[in-house]
Amino acid sequence: MNTKNLTRRDMIKLGLLSVGSLMLGGPLNLLAKNIVRKSSKVKAKAKSVIQIWLWGGQSHIDTFDPKPQAGRDYCGELASEIETNVKGIKLNAALPLLAQQADKYSLIRSMTHGINAHETASYVMQTGHEPGRLVYPSAGAVVSLFKGYANGYKGVVPPYVVLTKGQGRFSESGFLGTKYKPFVTGGDPSRKPFEVEGIIAKGVSDERQLSRRELLHNLDTLGKANSKSSQFKKLDKCENEAYDLMFGDARKIFDLSNEDPAVRERYGKKKFGQSCLVARRLVEAGVPYITINYNGWDTHKQHFQIMNQKLPEFDQGLSALLQDLSDKDLLDSTIIWCGGEFGRTPKVMWNPPWNGGRGHFGQCFSVLLAGGGFKGGHVVGKSNATGTEVVERPVRPEDLIGSIYELMGIDPDGKLPNNKGLDVAILPKNGNGRLKEIM
Repeated sequence: MNTKNLTRRDMIKLGLLSVGSLMLGGPLNLLAKNIVRKSSKVKAKAKSVIQIWLWGGQSHIDTFDPKPQAGRDYCGELASEIETNVKGIKLNAALPLLAQQADKYSLIRSMTHGINAHETASYVMQTGHEPGRLVYPSAGAVVSLFKGYANGYKGVVPPYVVLTKGQGRFSESGFLGTKYKPFVTGGDPSRKPFEVEGIIAKGVSDERQLSRRELLHNLDTLGKANSKSSQFKKLDKCENEAYDLMFGDARKIFDLSNEDPAVRERYGKKKFGQSCLVARRLVEAGVPYITINYNGWDTHKQHFQIMNQKLPEFDQGLSALLQDLSDKDLLDSTIIWCGGEFGRTPKVMWNPPWNGGRGHFGQCFSVLLAGGGFKGGHVVGKSNATGTEVVERPVRPEDLIGSIYELMGIDPDGKLPNNKGLDVAILPKNGNGRLKEIM
């Protein structure tokens, strides 16, 4: 059979389109390598990023920027603040464990972009670009290009991993193409087994999975007849990589059964805490970019009832991750970026149908940064007495992402390779400057 004459339907049947998608980005890798070679002024301090994406946006007043003097209309039931282990820095009293880790992180209390729509705010916060003619790649895709595929990455899992559900607000890979989309695990690491999509087949034993493979090989007369075809060799390579994921070292990374039970308890046995533990294991495996998509923060209604459940597990999981990375000497080389697409309205919406909810608020919100070259024990920027406006050192998304890129050894002012031959900057230059005060 001449593979050059295959129709699109034939290719779909044979799976060659999937192989082709894995091959996308080869030219981009070459372009990225050339850019990396030419960029000598940026020295990497960090090797990995763990992005804790608070999907829906967390309230800064209820977390990193408490305003107890603002009264019930702004604070509701979460009206107390707590001293941290760094003099002068206070958190909401709902985060007592994180309060004891303040020397390990800095807080940005002056994030702003003014956008109140989920999709647009997510795009801007994850790419650093305003919406326009081009769909830019997310920070995860950019890091997976420069520090993954174009940097000789040999990891057993893809260089951009999302735990556990895709963010779904925009195309994370943008114009870079499908190769730079994240590997989304699915499943729940707090359950046994952690059914990672593409690695653990739900309801199918290992023995049955392997016997299916053997049967398919026995029936594959077309593949045997074309064993020397370059296209079929690519298909074989794709299959071998898939089975390496399913039965090789990649599977061990996601298997938490060999973790010390006391460590698992420290993180919290719920989905978020165990996702933080998996993220630490992915860092140990050398994965450059990991996102924990932690949803449930879009609290238009009954905000305080939800926060009373959510904040304790958030406090436990993130504080355990910070301490664990520090104990294993990994925090200095691992950036933790924690925040959402925007904040929540500082003034509580008490009237029906909201019944004590908070709406979308992109005017002023907070982000936590730790590790990988970011100093701990600092606060950048300031909001006013009610948390409604930035009054000191506004920080835009491109400032934040540019600082992360710089610490990862990616020149934020450099060019972003693309197959369209366009002169495209990695980030726009209309921000307020990198976060040099904490770098």
